[in-house]
Amino acid sequence: MKRIEKFLSIVAAAALFAMMLLTFIDVIGRKFFDESLTGSLELTELLMLVLIFFALPLTSLYGEHVIFDLLDRAVSQTGRRLQHLLSNGICALMLLGASWLIVERAQRTAEFGDVTSQLAIEIAPFHFLVAVALALTALIHLILMARGRPGQSAAH
Repeated sequence: MKRIEKFLSIVAAAALFAMMLLTFIDVIGRKFFDESLTGSLELTELLMLVLIFFALPLTSLYGEHVIFDLLDRAVSQTGRRLQHLLSNGICALMLLGASWLIVERAQRTAEFGDVTSQLAIEIAPFHFLVAVALALTALIHLILMARGRPGQSAAH
């Protein structure tokens, strides 16, 4: 699991760095050369997709989602375990459903040969990437459900 965490972290960090570098180059080009970097918006959108969906499994694994815990003190330990079981199970089912829908979309995108407008980058591989990331996140929620607890912070 640590290798997967490291891989996801490195890819997400690289996507963020690439977006920063791309923005820097684009701003310099516009400011000093009156020329925007061709396809910078497309590349930023694709890199944002990579960043979000490579970070999503880590967010679930570490339990870093926004959590409403106002009533946790009023609920018994057994109640909290049941709550985590249900919430992780529901999340896993929803993520698996979303992954399935994205796979269908990716297949249609591949059939039609959809590409970005300026750089003609194929879109289907990015859709498949999103589907895999959603399925991995669902798997993480299933693991958390089996463990009977929420994701743990990286500090633990």
